[in-house]
Amino acid sequence: MLTRVGVHFCCYLLLLLLLLQEHARDSFENVLFSLCRFFELTGHYPANITAISYTLKQQRFEQLHRAAVRFPAEQFHFIGTPVPLKATGAAAGEAATVAAFQKDPYGCSGSLLAKESRRDPFAVGPPHPSRCPAMADLLRFCSHKIFAGSLPWSRGSESTVHRGGNKGGLVHGGRMSSRSGIYT
Repeated sequence: MLTRVGVHFCCYLLLLLLLLQEHARDSFENVLFSLCRFFELTGHYPANITAISYTLKQQRFEQLHRAAVRFPAEQFHFIGTPVPLKATGAAAGEAATVAAFQKDPYGCSGSLLAKESRRDPFAVGPPHPSRCPAMADLLRFCSHKIFAGSLPWSRGSESTVHRGGNKGGLVHGGRMSSRSGIYT
């Protein structure tokens, strides 16, 4: 049984493992900016990503957003949570969002750009590309085509993903981890 001190200590440890990314204005930016934030806090990019969101968003995360940042499919995982029963219209809204990201993978125009503007009332904007130099070109990229430049998690890239060792990472149960989590 946990005592009050034990509960506070447990919560403190959890906070140490939590990496917050505060710039995202849509689901694509959750993926993109989480990669950058992971680098800022650990000094390397994650070897794996686990996205947790409503089950109806699985296609959007696994097929569209993952592909847009060219993260390896075998290293990208999705955990779905049930959509609340009261969320009427969620499936139709998701279909519209998927269609928009299929045409505009980086959310550079139309309804996706308008949504980003509404969700950033103080014009904070995305993280500055200098914060994540190996992915700076991707952070600046805006096109209907998939980014073709070099990325640190791409196979054959000269900027490799560190996997464990003492180069940073998150400690889970005494092991080094290079997993980034995205919760939407």
